[in-house]
Amino acid sequence: MDYFQQYRYWCEDEYFDDSTRAELAAIKDDDAQIQDRFYKDLEFGTGGLRGVIGAGTNRMNIYTVRRATQGLANYIIKQNAKDKGVAIAYDSRRMSPQFADEAALCLNANGIKAYVFESLRPTPELSFAVRTLGCTAGIVVTASHNPPEYNGYKVYWEDGAQVTSPRDKDIISEVLAVTDYNDVKTMSKEEAIADRLYNVIGSEIDDKYMAELKKQIIHPEIIKAESDSIRIVYTPFHGTGNIPVRRILSELGFKNVYVVPEQELPDPDFTTLEYPNPEDPKAFTLALKLAKEKDADIVLATDPDADRLGIYAKDAETGEYIPFTGNMSGMLIAEYILREKKAMGTLPANAALIKTIVTTNLADAITDAYGVKLIEVLTGFKYIGEQIKLFEQNHEHEYVFGLEESYGCLAGTHARDKDAVVAVMCLCEVAAWCKHNGITVWDQMQKIYREYGFYMEGIHTITLKGIDGAAQIQSMMDRLRANPPKEFDGLKVLKFRDYKKDTVTDLATGEVTPTGLPESNVLYFDIENDSWCCARPSGTEPKIKFYMGIKGRNMEDARSKLESFKDAVVNVLEG
Repeated sequence: MDYFQQYRYWCEDEYFDDSTRAELAAIKDDDAQIQDRFYKDLEFGTGGLRGVIGAGTNRMNIYTVRRATQGLANYIIKQNAKDKGVAIAYDSRRMSPQFADEAALCLNANGIKAYVFESLRPTPELSFAVRTLGCTAGIVVTASHNPPEYNGYKVYWEDGAQVTSPRDKDIISEVLAVTDYNDVKTMSKEEAIADRLYNVIGSEIDDKYMAELKKQIIHPEIIKAESDSIRIVYTPFHGTGNIPVRRILSELGFKNVYVVPEQELPDPDFTTLEYPNPEDPKAFTLALKLAKEKDADIVLATDPDADRLGIYAKDAETGEYIPFTGNMSGMLIAEYILREKKAMGTLPANAALIKTIVTTNLADAITDAYGVKLIEVLTGFKYIGEQIKLFEQNHEHEYVFGLEESYGCLAGTHARDKDAVVAVMCLCEVAAWCKHNGITVWDQMQKIYREYGFYMEGIHTITLKGIDGAAQIQSMMDRLRANPPKEFDGLKVLKFRDYKKDTVTDLATGEVTPTGLPESNVLYFDIENDSWCCARPSGTEPKIKFYMGIKGRNMEDARSKLESFKDAVVNVLEG
């Protein structure tokens, strides 16, 4: 069917409820709106679903959620894994509880038990719950840090990580095979509860999750010593982080934790925010106001599903609060863990730190200094989770930390996804250590730069929505792949990595070697002077992102170099 035939089907078939048909009837004279809603199915990608909420095949609604879940159920049944059940969590977004129930009841109708959290929970706690409950899979209903009109649906497997290849592709095939919405199974919640297929979970998992987080604390005695003096401002951005973050900090003894009152409670409209993303400086407006009132040492924010952490730290010299990138906060925690564990003799001999390919090269310098193995993976924390699983199987390395540039990291192996709750806890321990040693968190970050090098990173994003957007993004990648640039900003490209072709080309010798990583539509340029850039289309949004990094002699030199380098990268890559 073409898009208009699909539209008519949704308008006329009684499978779709009255409110859905009424919503579609209201756009009967808007061909552009009809086309956008029905020109394709909302893509079930390697991470699951994400899209604007509304009626239509290209929207997040109960029908697209049911269809995705039927595909997942079919896959689970074919794997003979239906007996272990599926854990389900959801965030504070519009329709999240409804989508969670629709997924559960579809699974139930297929004879698969569902374990649904009683109320909103962080994404990393779902990852923890999958492993703790011994489930086959997990589902999180969230659109992370996207605008309020979005929602999403992510799938995890029994190891607690988001599904990776080839399992992700096999699940996608099962979802695509569900072509008739009438073939999707569901049942009433009352019947599912009576049949013990629909199960509610809550505090028992919370308690176990908290206990695991506390195992990552290195110096409880320092936290105790500074618990009265350190001042922390925190905002959950109307999301899932409020209760677990406050609980863990309270139980550790931090006494002066001030939560931004306007952003404390769940709000699917994110009324106080343009964009609920800790990468956005404007999102910190209220938190910084409170920080100045309370003379806070650090300012922390978690995104709506509490897997990303943003921070500001006070500069004692100026009294101003300095923003940290995800690279900075991640490496601040990583350096602390490596340094303190080595000093205490608890750093494993085969320790490994994992980062994604677009994460700072500061990680390379620090792991070299501590003799820790550095492993690079594709963008997406699921690949870090996959490495943790491999370590447990082959015992080749012991995981100590993982991070990605997009404000996500993980200390410990209790979860297999980035965890902003444990990141908050670790960051507050670092802040307490700094306070105990008479310095600020910003002082410590500068000290790390002076010791290992002034690495600085940037990103440039192009958004191309609609039918033509994906084609334009692919055309851009095709051009770069066919004619890779030889230099950026006067700096020579040393090696060109094409992760789709699994090739690394040495531009000086012409030698071609494999990347050693799974196939992905990503292009990466290793550039002289410890510089680099990378072109990567988003897997969940109509965007292409250009990542880049440089190394300077000092902060001012690094900022200047990055600005010049970014302009050059954008000019070359955009063509």
